[in-house]
Amino acid sequence: MDLNENLVRLLPKAELHLHIEGTLEPELLFELAGKHGIVLEYESVEALRAAYQFSDLQDFLDIYYQGASVLRDEDDFYRLTSAYLRRARQDGVVHVEIFFDPQTHTGRGVAFSTVIEGISRALDEAERAWGMSYRLILCFLRHLSAAEAMATLEQALPYRDRIFAVGLDSSEQGHPPGKFTAVFDRARAEGLLTVAHAGEEGPPEYIRQALDELHVSRVDHGVRCEEDADLCRRLAQAQIPLTVCPLSNIKLGVFSRMEDHNLKRLMEAGLLVTLNSDDPAYFGGYVAENYLAAQRALGLSTDDICQLARNSIQASFMVSSRKRHWSGRIDAIAAEVSTSGLERLPAFAQAD
Repeated sequence: MDLNENLVRLLPKAELHLHIEGTLEPELLFELAGKHGIVLEYESVEALRAAYQFSDLQDFLDIYYQGASVLRDEDDFYRLTSAYLRRARQDGVVHVEIFFDPQTHTGRGVAFSTVIEGISRALDEAERAWGMSYRLILCFLRHLSAAEAMATLEQALPYRDRIFAVGLDSSEQGHPPGKFTAVFDRARAEGLLTVAHAGEEGPPEYIRQALDELHVSRVDHGVRCEEDADLCRRLAQAQIPLTVCPLSNIKLGVFSRMEDHNLKRLMEAGLLVTLNSDDPAYFGGYVAENYLAAQRALGLSTDDICQLARNSIQASFMVSSRKRHWSGRIDAIAAEVSTSGLERLPAFAQAD
């Protein structure tokens, strides 16, 4: 483990942009397919992984929804979530805010309760065992209708005590945030916070709609804000967080290579940028790999890395006392690096 990797893993951080269905590794996918007697179109784990060459968001979504089809019972969702949480803990994640897409499952006959019970059981276990806090965010599929989203919100209300916010994901092009204004109004009336994917493949105007019509607390992705100077200034002044996913952006062609990513420019412009893994099983890296890929390609300093971890805590929905605790821990690590250098930091070690 090199010195920068040790720093990245030592820093406590929150992951704020993570689709739990996107953590389905090929090995587990094949295992669950066998369990349920599902015949896959790929002959092996290696053949499936080799298919993860995406030209755009829709190309990825086509294979993503195929993969999700193996998730059938509560134990499947529990195992999926548990596997992600163990992996996140190895990356120094102390708080997770997990997206789940109930429509991906209810549309093929899986009960809403099956999905949320399996995910919740794993989250509760991680909190008890490791003190890892969490928030659960229900995402609506924007390529489906607003009426279908409203029906999904109605299904979710009996589980209001487990769901903290609602979001918006899936195909961005041609599906502006304003399509879901009434759904998000209803969600806020029920006491739920709101976030939305905007400005990944869609234009900066979608970010404006997410802010003005959906009243989001965070913008997921948001990297195309750079095309609109007024919007960038607004985001910086209001400190609206962006949940940026560098490896995802490269894999889906938002940027052609990591060296072209605008992460550092956004930070320098004063935006509250966080780093996240999006759909790590498909995009080649969990949260630590995203930090390290950005650090190596963009020349991020140790101060930048510490600031990104600090931003993740600040931008999260965790309670204020935990924010103060983890921010203090980051400040202590940053001070140690400044005083003694990376080589004096203790080696990261995570118990099983």
